[in-house]
Amino acid sequence: MTKFERLDETNAPAASVPLIEKSKAAFGRLPGLHAVMAQAPSLLDGYQVLHRLFAEETSFDAEEKTVVWQSINVYHQCHYCVPAHTGIAKMMKVDDQITDALRDETPLPTDKLEALRTFTLKMTDSRGNPTEADLEAFYAAGYGEQQVLEIVLGIAQKVMSNYTNHLADTPVDAPMQQFAWTPKADR
Repeated sequence: MTKFERLDETNAPAASVPLIEKSKAAFGRLPGLHAVMAQAPSLLDGYQVLHRLFAEETSFDAEEKTVVWQSINVYHQCHYCVPAHTGIAKMMKVDDQITDALRDETPLPTDKLEALRTFTLKMTDSRGNPTEADLEAFYAAGYGEQQVLEIVLGIAQKVMSNYTNHLADTPVDAPMQQFAWTPKADR
């Protein structure tokens, strides 16, 4: 796959410059994903907005956010986002047992988190068409309609990043290289 150019504030479209500055302020550096997305200011802006909404305004706690994000990243086999969200999970103080189970596609430590992963994957795989039984199982685990819709938000965010990284073959950022990941099927 052709590598997409990574831009910064010196060569990005003018509309991307404040978005790049926002990324640098948030992360202390310009993540490679954001440098690629900077070619399309509307994509970078949309991604930043969806990330903020999912991270700060959903009802999910840190563990649940990690389950949603990583379930989608692993499903999409995103070489960039799985390591990135491993590092993010560590910053959010999520137990390594949860992160490892998500990365390795092994059982999660609680039935509720497993139900969240299962339903997130059903939503992703069915393109938003879960069965009534899928919904009932999710509700029985303690979730509701709000969380169903918040998963839609998480999927939208992750589609933007996972697909961009597939197209661009975005190199994993140096701080996240220690969390490099290979899909289970390729191990």
